[in-house]
Amino acid sequence: MINRVVLVGRLTKDPEIRYTAQNVPVVSFTIAVSRPFVNQQTGDREADFIPVVIWRKQAENVKKFLQKGSLTGVEGRIQTRNYEDKDGNRKYVTEVIADNVYFLEGRGQQNQDLDSASSQSPQVPQQGGDNSQSSKSDDDFKYDGVKFTNDDLPF
Repeated sequence: MINRVVLVGRLTKDPEIRYTAQNVPVVSFTIAVSRPFVNQQTGDREADFIPVVIWRKQAENVKKFLQKGSLTGVEGRIQTRNYEDKDGNRKYVTEVIADNVYFLEGRGQQNQDLDSASSQSPQVPQQGGDNSQSSKSDDDFKYDGVKFTNDDLPF
């Protein structure tokens, strides 16, 4: 059987590190991976938001060197698990367990890429209020021409 995943995308928020009872580091993050086609109805390029988990030394390196918006490559496998929440409901989780995480841009390059992408693409008007102005908060970032804010993310 083959269970192999290769992804390239941008982190949707800073990686979160935890430690097991045996003091083994584990990092969780989500990457936005752009789909190779545009939505027929809206003309926008959509993205999938994929949860990733990495363990041990690479987990510490991910936490140290990656941040929200970082372009990242991930190699690993898909794993599913389930648990019971506090209300007794069965929850199912599908995530990528990473074997390797690749840092695909330098630290300063990320901000340059995001700034140049925002200067080349049209501004998205702010919701509610005057549509003649647009704003960029610290939580905004672009990926493959698609602008994301924390409010756009499903978690």
